[in-house]
Amino acid sequence: MAIKNLLKKYVEISLIKRILVGLVIGVILALTIPGNSVISLFGDLFVAGLKGVAPVLVFFLVISALCRAKAVGNMKMILVLYVASTLIAAIAAVIASYVFPTAVTLVTADAVTQTSPAGIGEVLTTLLLNIFCNPVNAILNANYIGILAWGVVLGIALRVASENVKDVFGAVSDAVSKVVRWVIELAPFGIMGLVYVAVSTNGLEIFTEYGRLIVVLVVCMLFIALVTNPLLVFAVTKKNPYPLVLRCLKDSGLTAFFTRSSAANIPVNMSLCAKLGLNKDAYSVSIPLGATINMAGAAITITVMTMAAAHTLGVSVDPITAVLLCVMAAVSACGASGVAGGSLLLIPLCCSLFGIGNDIAMQVVAIGFIIGVIQDSCETALNSSSDVLFTAAVDYAGQIKEGKEVNMGKDVQ
Repeated sequence: MAIKNLLKKYVEISLIKRILVGLVIGVILALTIPGNSVISLFGDLFVAGLKGVAPVLVFFLVISALCRAKAVGNMKMILVLYVASTLIAAIAAVIASYVFPTAVTLVTADAVTQTSPAGIGEVLTTLLLNIFCNPVNAILNANYIGILAWGVVLGIALRVASENVKDVFGAVSDAVSKVVRWVIELAPFGIMGLVYVAVSTNGLEIFTEYGRLIVVLVVCMLFIALVTNPLLVFAVTKKNPYPLVLRCLKDSGLTAFFTRSSAANIPVNMSLCAKLGLNKDAYSVSIPLGATINMAGAAITITVMTMAAAHTLGVSVDPITAVLLCVMAAVSACGASGVAGGSLLLIPLCCSLFGIGNDIAMQVVAIGFIIGVIQDSCETALNSSSDVLFTAAVDYAGQIKEGKEVNMGKDVQ
């Protein structure tokens, strides 16, 4: 009984407050007793738990949503917002790199052992192969493009099934969702372990050696999160976007910042969409889809790092090439989830626009791994929080069109 009461009191405390406490404890422990494998295990288990349940959740949610859905008419607009945000992010990154040109000290790329794609054709080929992957392998390997493809196909095929069959898939998705909620309640302990590892391993040097590059990256991501994304939301809803923007950053972006995985943050986004009262048929598809193609943060990383390489080598970037870079970065970013290593390993692809060899480009990739603690965290926070932001914006726009009152970013009781 005492344990039950303790758990009840624990759950009643705001999740954000618990996460902040875990963060502080993680920093203190890292500074006092670094290198403790038991403490770091908390972070590993938390991320492993999210990554383990997320593929199953997405698979059954998509099937359940599509086999019951009559039509999801607003999906097209959500996709338009995803693509627009990613392209705008690439353009903003190019402009920032022009205004604040950044040179980097090139390092050896010995630590970079993965192979980056040789061209845009390879990226598209990888995506197609992932789509036609065996469904069991897709779930086992967390291949979300394959999971989405099979979920959509099976969901459409099951539209003609009996209601009893549809109820089974609905019950399974509800059960998996409940498991996800249990895992999320353990987030404070997971965040403590993740912060502990980051601080005890990297110290403070990572925040100073490549400070200027980090500042350009972070400022670009903040600009997209707090300026251009809100403008896109306003264009759709004609209402003040900031309550919704800040809610998404707080509930989704903060968790994504520490987990550094859009895939692992899918359950968090699903939960937030439910709290906001959004259409489950829509967000069950748009959230996992956004985790694979809504990559504004990745577009910024690819563009800024490529421009930094060009500036370091004294390569002149003309406006036409800059436009091509924006398009290539946006397209590549949408395929980042289908490439091992994510956005960093797509940098050589864009460097090829300027005739920068793969050996030099891979050194830039190595720098990306060095600053990855900050870069990847901010990138994931932007990518993941905007999945909910645009899904909610389109849903609210539909409600407004029907004459309903909407509370931007507030829970639906």
